[in-house]
This record gives sequence, structure tokens and C-alpha cells, in this order.
Amino acid sequence: MITETKNLSEITQQAIEILFKEVGISNTIRFLNQFSMGYGNYTEERRDLFEDLTMEQFLSEMENLDLDK
Repeated sequence: MITETKNLSEITQQAIEILFKEVGISNTIRFLNQFSMGYGNYTEERRDLFEDLTMEQFLSEMENLDLDK
């Protein structure tokens, strides 16, 4: 069986269309989201975010959280 060679973007588009037709839009999105690489650098962002925060300050803020909102 000889098939036409497609570039990767064409194959991806066709696969997404097939998924959408077979399992619906929400399940297609849920499926595709598991392969998201995200963005940014979590380690650097966390370090910058908490750089000047002491453990005591952190614990105090955690105790003051209103979790019932």
C-alpha cells in the first residue's frame, strides 16, 4: 500500500480532526492538554517569588488563609 507522505503539521491537523469527530471537543482538549509542555522556569520563578519570605512569614500567611472562600 502506497500512501502520500505528509508533513508533520498536516498529520497533526488530521489527527486532531479525527479525535474531535470520535470523542468530541472537550475530550479532545483534555487529551491534548496532557502533552502541554507549559512555559517558563518554575524553579527560578519560585525562587524569585519567595526570595524575601521567611519560614515564619510563610507559616503565618498559611494560618491566615480563609479556605472557606
